[in-house]
Order: sequence, then structure tokens, then C-alpha cells
Amino acid sequence: MAANWKMNLTHEGVKPYLDRFLTEVGELTEVEVILIPSFTSIPALAYALERSPTFVELGTQNVHWEKGGAFTGEASVAMLRALQVKYVAIGHSERRQWFGETDEAVGKKVGATLKAGLLPLLCVGETLPERDENRVEEVLERQLRKGLRGCSPQDLSHVVIAYEPVWAIGTGRTATAVQAQEAHAFIRSVVASVFDLTTAEGVRIQYGGSVKPDNAQELMRQKTSTGRWSEALPWTPIALRKSSGAPEQRSLCTALTLAHKINKLNKVPPIDETF
Repeated sequence: MAANWKMNLTHEGVKPYLDRFLTEVGELTEVEVILIPSFTSIPALAYALERSPTFVELGTQNVHWEKGGAFTGEASVAMLRALQVKYVAIGHSERRQWFGETDEAVGKKVGATLKAGLLPLLCVGETLPERDENRVEEVLERQLRKGLRGCSPQDLSHVVIAYEPVWAIGTGRTATAVQAQEAHAFIRSVVASVFDLTTAEGVRIQYGGSVKPDNAQELMRQKTSTGRWSEALPWTPIALRKSSGAPEQRSLCTALTLAHKINKLNKVPPIDETF
């Protein structure tokens, strides 16, 4: 479960948020939780997590593939490692749409991240026109082949693939469980064709796009999915008794619902997106 904070929450709000999050959620053992703040909030969150070791892992929203140099506004893998970052979101649709991030650039970032010992969260997904034109598989295959170019089968055990249909990000619309399952199955088939069946069966795939407590369990039940990426900053707590299903599903819904409550307390605008 990964929560992308996007361009929200200053460093001053990190510690109060984390304290409330941990208090409300308690100890989660069945679900891996990754918080992905903006660059300026990474040091504060890293410091807070270091002083209060928890199940929460630290991620970042972007990285550059070069080790250093004249790349204004960018951060290298070495800089992120120094801040105890473990996961790196790469190829998010907003990076592709607003900052011209190409499939080739995504592939370079994935390679640099793996080489540095960090874990890539590779984002793929189609736009609404592409879905309407029946180009979903074409788009996903292109993004996967170029994003994973240069990777070995062993590398794939360290990669998380996040399927995020662009039309479901921040819109309130969510892919149906069937649509998500079809996309995830196709993603596995592409990984199998590029690498092998064993690698494809082992790769972790998440779904992202307006995931909320009332639809999280249905999405979690899909056999081809292994997690959620949440971009509804952050999550709100819901009583476990309101959720049904396996322990990991109840824990996920608890985490998902936490943010809305904390958002109100901290006056943080909702993002309505999850991966």
C-alpha cells in the first residue's frame, strides 16, 4: 500500500500527521505501507521514522538517472539513499503528462534506481481516449517493455508495477474490479513474454486510481493484484468492524480511511487518488 502525497503537506505537518496515523492505525503486520512525500518533506519524514521505527517505509515521487551534474531541480539516487528513501515512484502519469517524461526516461530511471539498491514503483496506465480506442494493451505493453528495458529476471523481484488508468486518477472514477483484473493479467503476460513465467508470477502489481474504503476490498479480492497505491492524501481510519474479509483487507481499509480524518484535522486538501 503506497500513499502518494503529491504536492501537499509541508515539513512542519509531517510529524503531527505521522503521529496521528500510527495512533489510529496501530501496528499493521499484513500490509506494507509506503508514504511518498514531496522532496521538501522527505528529511522530516525520514527523521520521524528513524526516531520511531515502524512498519512504514519511505518513498519519493521522482529521481534522475544521472549520478550528478547540471540537472536543475532534480535529485540523484545517492541523494535519496542518504535520506533513507527505499522506494522510488517512476513514470507517474502526472510526470508523463505535465513534465514530458518519456518511456525512455522512465527506463533509465528504473535502471538507475535498481543499480543503487532502491526499489522502483513503475507506474503504467492508459488515458481515457486510449481506452475508448481499444488501445489499452498497446499502451501498457509499450510502457512495460521500455520501462523494464535492461532489467534482468532477478531485478523484477525488486520492482513493483502500479497500474494506474489515467482516467481514474483524481477524478473519482475507479476502474471496475474486472477492468483492473484484466489489466493486471495482461501486465503479467507481458512480463512473461519479456522474461519468463516464473518471473511474471512473482512480480508485485498494484492498482491505483480513486481507491477508497468502499471499493478497496473488491479490488483486493482480484487474484492478479497484490496491493494498492493510494493517492488520496493520506487516508482516514475506519473501524475494523465496518470492514469484512481477510485480515490484510481489513488493515488496508483501516489505512485507507485514516487520511480523510487527518486531512480534516490538518486542513489538508484531499487528492482522491490511490495506488
